[in-house]
Amino acid sequence: MMIINNFKQKLSNSGVVYGPFMKSLDASFMEITGYAGFDFAILDMEHGPAGFAELQNLIRGAALGGLASIVRASDSSEIAISKALDLGASGIQVPHITSAKDAQAVIRAAKFHPAGARGMCHFVRAAKYSSIPRNEYYAQANEALVILQVEGKKGIEALDEILGVTGFDILFIGPYDLSQSLGIPGEVAHPKVVDAITDITVRARKAGVVTGIFADTFEAAKRWKNAGIQYISYSTDVGIYTEACKNILKNIKNE
Repeated sequence: MMIINNFKQKLSNSGVVYGPFMKSLDASFMEITGYAGFDFAILDMEHGPAGFAELQNLIRGAALGGLASIVRASDSSEIAISKALDLGASGIQVPHITSAKDAQAVIRAAKFHPAGARGMCHFVRAAKYSSIPRNEYYAQANEALVILQVEGKKGIEALDEILGVTGFDILFIGPYDLSQSLGIPGEVAHPKVVDAITDITVRARKAGVVTGIFADTFEAAKRWKNAGIQYISYSTDVGIYTEACKNILKNIKNE
């Protein structure tokens, strides 16, 4: 709970939080990410290889490093959401939200009564395997972060309705899928994509909703931080490692 509370407090004080997407199955990478000073890591079950057996150890590694563990679910199903939270994830991030109905369904799956209708089980890692008293656990569990990804034309068309839904913490913009939906796949710095992201950010701010985004260049991360985006996912663990290896070889060979 302390990790989640610190994370939320930083956002409520207009702070910016940073973290990479993680595709590695080694929990030590999670620890290292926390020790390096990142605020969160997104464990990617949509485009990554992790299953739930690996996921629980990655979440443990994050906790050891003082890192918020956000699980990007493979889809918006109740099982995908509840299993990640049962394992003790700090939050859930759900892709391809296109309507208020989608958003409401995610919140129902992520929250216990009265905020939602998440399947109840007290004998899970998140409840310290029943060591936490039931009522205390259910109340505590409802503080887990809920992050909704809007990344296409349909989501933009329904944006005001989505922003009007209560119970989620962050609206995350997926620039690559957004670029594809706009007919310019991969061109995330294209004016059409930049304008769409800017519009989403402005409308979210007016609605009092925190926004997030993925950035894989320093320039993009700085641009969106200056635009008021507070939840910035910078690159991926494998991308960061690839660039580090390239830079090491480049520097060695230039000597």
